[in-house]
Amino acid sequence: MAGTVFALLLLGALLSATWNALIKGGSNKYLQTVLIANGAALFALCIIPFLQLPDAHSWGYLLISAVLQVIYYKYLAQAFHAGDMSHAYPIMRGTAPLLVSLVNGPLIGDTLSLGKWLGVVLICAGVVGLAWEARYRLSEHRTLIGHSLLSASLIAGYTICDGIGVRASGHAASYAMWNLLVAAIILTIWTVLTRRGEFLDYAKGRLVSALVGGLAAVIAYGIVLWGMTQAPVAAVAALRETSMVFVLAIAVFIFKERVGLRRYAATALITCGAIAIRLW
Repeated sequence: MAGTVFALLLLGALLSATWNALIKGGSNKYLQTVLIANGAALFALCIIPFLQLPDAHSWGYLLISAVLQVIYYKYLAQAFHAGDMSHAYPIMRGTAPLLVSLVNGPLIGDTLSLGKWLGVVLICAGVVGLAWEARYRLSEHRTLIGHSLLSASLIAGYTICDGIGVRASGHAASYAMWNLLVAAIILTIWTVLTRRGEFLDYAKGRLVSALVGGLAAVIAYGIVLWGMTQAPVAAVAALRETSMVFVLAIAVFIFKERVGLRRYAATALITCGAIAIRLW
């Protein structure tokens, strides 16, 4: 994997951690998600006129991906509501790249070297290890774990669709912007139909967080989709999950959370996995 691709994917991971932290910080996780999705759509709408349309063969994958993302947003919000971000996020983001790796070859045709497989496994082990670090028991947190695992399946689903669709589109940036716009339109229509008054009240005074989160989501998603045209989808999916390293840093230095040795060890596994993917 080229150094430029690797560095940009790490930037995307940082931005992904940023907009997810904004969702977790919202008083209503679902409505905060809708606001950020709309912020991303606003930026996408400003960029789309300057881009060519994606190839017609990619639109089916784009639409399926957008629908899966809308469903994912629902369970992401529910997982964050059910427990801490440092527990829900690692489960969903750690399981997803492993699922992608298992179906990557048959569906997309990418092959991973032994070193990249090692990197994927290390990253998955590290992020899942973060989920169990804080003494959580399965029986006591079934809702959080159930929603997180369902989210992981949805992430894997739209990642595979995007991996195929963005390569067929001929224009990674255009595919990314249209995907964000379509997903936001579907999500907003559903929210207005079911929670209009609540959504409008919640949106007041939250323009800045919507725009900051939206911009972070646009750049992060664009980087990931571009990366899929430059490297194996499974490797890109795994590197995306190094966002947990940045989540840990945000927790320690901004929110002043107390972090134990197990969490640092899990983070070290993620770092080693990223290095393995970069070198091999």
